[in-house]
Amino acid sequence: VQLVESGGGLVQAGGSLRLSCAASGLTFSLYGMDWFRQAPGKEREFVAGVSRAGDSTSYADSAKGRFTISRDNAKNTVYLQMNSLRPEDTAVYYCAGKLVGTSQYAWWGQGTQVTVSS
Repeated sequence: VQLVESGGGLVQAGGSLRLSCAASGLTFSLYGMDWFRQAPGKEREFVAGVSRAGDSTSYADSAKGRFTISRDNAKNTVYLQMNSLRPEDTAVYYCAGKLVGTSQYAWWGQGTQVTVSS
């Protein structure tokens, strides 16, 4: 199983990035998918989540109104559209998959760096 994130980079405050997480080796539609992030010296934190069918989403307060999570089960990919980026959004962003009926994340990606300059 692999989760491979992409789309990170350096962007100015107020800019946008779209992160992707491509999954392979698993039945993607059986997994709820979430995005987390970890800034230097801080704990990893939840950013956004999407249900298996993509019909339900949830967001951390810091992401509401600026970030949008979505998924394409035909492409085994989950996305995080990030708009109005702030310097405090600077972090390594990870995707993670939770199998239906379980409470723990089964798979994590390796992360992609997002750096927002002021």
